[in-house]
Amino acid sequence: MIKAGATIGIVGGGQLGRMLAMAAAHMGYRTCIFTPEKDSPASHVATVTIVADYQDQEALAQFARQVDVVTFEFENIPPESLQQLQSRVSVFPDPSVLHICRNRLREKHFVQDLGIPTAPFHAVRSLADLREGVKQLGLPCVLKTTELGYDGKGQVKIESADTIEAAWEQLKTGEAVLEGWVPFEREISVIVARDASGSTQAYDPVHNIHRHHILAETHVPAGISDEAAQKARAVAQAIASGIGLIGLLAVEMFLEADGTVRVNELAPRPHNSGHWTLDAAATSQFEQQVRAICGLGLGDPRALCSAIMYNLIGDEVLSLDAYYSNPQAHIHLYGKREVKAGRKMGHVTVLGG
Repeated sequence: MIKAGATIGIVGGGQLGRMLAMAAAHMGYRTCIFTPEKDSPASHVATVTIVADYQDQEALAQFARQVDVVTFEFENIPPESLQQLQSRVSVFPDPSVLHICRNRLREKHFVQDLGIPTAPFHAVRSLADLREGVKQLGLPCVLKTTELGYDGKGQVKIESADTIEAAWEQLKTGEAVLEGWVPFEREISVIVARDASGSTQAYDPVHNIHRHHILAETHVPAGISDEAAQKARAVAQAIASGIGLIGLLAVEMFLEADGTVRVNELAPRPHNSGHWTLDAAATSQFEQQVRAICGLGLGDPRALCSAIMYNLIGDEVLSLDAYYSNPQAHIHLYGKREVKAGRKMGHVTVLGG
């Protein structure tokens, strides 16, 4: 057990690191952030911040000397950097989890090997591969980079045969995955925690609504049947156990009209669709992450009430009056100084839906 007073190292300085550092502080921990970004959201609330490239060997060694355990807040970290840290200090989730989850092909093969369905897919490493994949999967379909894609970046929808070549040229990548179109009823996600003893706790499934490929709203409860909710939680827990998780894992899924649940993507960290837990759950996802990596025992994931989480994207953050006047609205701003189109500037959770 890593007790209060210790220092938690967080690789990444974004809003997830910020909220994780705040949860850790509430629980009596110090935090040290490692990020290449100056004036990062997490640096505003952390005890210490080291600003350096993720592959800076000397800075990584300095970071490891200052912390008692390490976790990370996003996937786009060189795995070798986490492996170097792991040679000096415990890293949770294990870098092997990141190795799977940061690559869409490895991720899909891993999930399918567990007997859990995903969208149909085809590996693409050339234009010829892409044409063959479209032939097999049909139209429409979605071409995605295997790594470094998020919020709609690194993907393009193919709706006609005459746009195949343009789609391949647009991605500018040597490896991609082509996904067949899934006629889903709704997009849902489950966040699951697992600790070193193998205990798991899964939050209730939530309904996610995306606009322009960016999460716009999360609804709790998800408005699905008890059978579908039970199936979604079981899928998340099976993946957490199968991957050897110590920490937090978000499992994004498609729910089809016939009740089929297909895994879309995995994220081995706190997730945007879990922000509602800060205000409407017995234990927030961020406290749960601290509990899992420090061996404290997992908290109660139960939802205390219905809620809707709204992302504040771009200049939406400039129009908060309606939320300020709503006594059920809880506003969370991330401290980002520059407003950009498509940038997540904060979120609001409205209790009671």
